[in-house]
Amino acid sequence: MKLNRVLETSLYVDGLEALTSDARFRAYDVGGQSVLLLFRRGATLETVHMPGGTIPPHDGHGQLHVAFAIAVEELAQWEQRLGGHGVAIEGRTDWSRGGHSIYFRDPDGHLLELATPGLWATY
Repeated sequence: MKLNRVLETSLYVDGLEALTSDARFRAYDVGGQSVLLLFRRGATLETVHMPGGTIPPHDGHGQLHVAFAIAVEELAQWEQRLGGHGVAIEGRTDWSRGGHSIYFRDPDGHLLELATPGLWATY
């Protein structure tokens, strides 16, 4: 089982350990095709100046959302794995294009989605 790519994202969290000396964020590889960035809440309120340019301020509040692409044949395995870790599935959707999604929460309360092909015209 694997996450194929990130479909939708940005999350802002509390209590995140830094991967590097930059305490603003942590980056995760997703399927070798996408990067999930988790930002420390409030740590990106100032413009970041780098040798190659600048990154404007950004932040988020509340329960945000991210969707991960998964293979249709792995959906049941993901449900079993989440259930085995005590993670409740809060919702299920069968999309008109044939895709399926399941929804659950991370420890910070963000809504996470695992989606099979057929959710969007591009996926």
